[in-house]
Amino acid sequence: MPRRYLPNTDPSRIKALQKAVNMEGYKENGQLVLSYQTIRDARLLLNKFRNAQSQYQQYHNQFLKMNKGYKEEAYMARMYVSHFIQVLNMAIRRGELRKDIKEDYGLDPDSYSLPPLETDAEIEKWGKAVIAGEEKRISKGGVPIYNPNIAKVKVHWSIFAEHFYNVCRLKANSEKYRQELVQMRPIVDDLLHDLSNQVRNFYADYPLKQSIDKCTRFGLIFYLSSDEKKQIEAEKLQNTIDF
Repeated sequence: MPRRYLPNTDPSRIKALQKAVNMEGYKENGQLVLSYQTIRDARLLLNKFRNAQSQYQQYHNQFLKMNKGYKEEAYMARMYVSHFIQVLNMAIRRGELRKDIKEDYGLDPDSYSLPPLETDAEIEKWGKAVIAGEEKRISKGGVPIYNPNIAKVKVHWSIFAEHFYNVCRLKANSEKYRQELVQMRPIVDDLLHDLSNQVRNFYADYPLKQSIDKCTRFGLIFYLSSDEKKQIEAEKLQNTIDF
């Protein structure tokens, strides 16, 4: 028998499993080509694998769609949080505010460096902290900081944060189903390998062209060598002569 092609992508794995399931109960000369147990295993695995692939694709596509505008929102939130902290530091340096109030913002009173704002998680963390700190200070009678004021910071941070939480959820769900696919692929591949062996062995004694045609009905795909192609042509010629 020629060298076979085994699926190496998720859609091709699903297609191969579906093809086999569609041949349930098929008999050749009164004999089952694939056992009912093999078909049951293929059907169960097909449903699980197809569902995981569909869910992964759905969450991944949603993540990509949301991510387009999300980067701009993250940029704006980072800029406003950064500027607010810089203005706060300048007010402290000018003696307008005591440096110990920085503790209410989660900031080190003795440091005038910006906290890390490179990642989305850091923007979320420090945005929340400075908003809470400024609102706490104002509630005690403190004069609000302007340019930017905390309301402006909160608007941009809130828009970003809402999408940040959604993006995190989509990434988590996408990763969950991606891991399911990773774990199931070897199982699917083993079943497809066994399934193709059963079909190949069943038709092993048939003429090459006839064997390939019958195996193809079960989803098997072959690579033909030049010698095998010549053999098929010879079989066709022999059939013509016999006729």
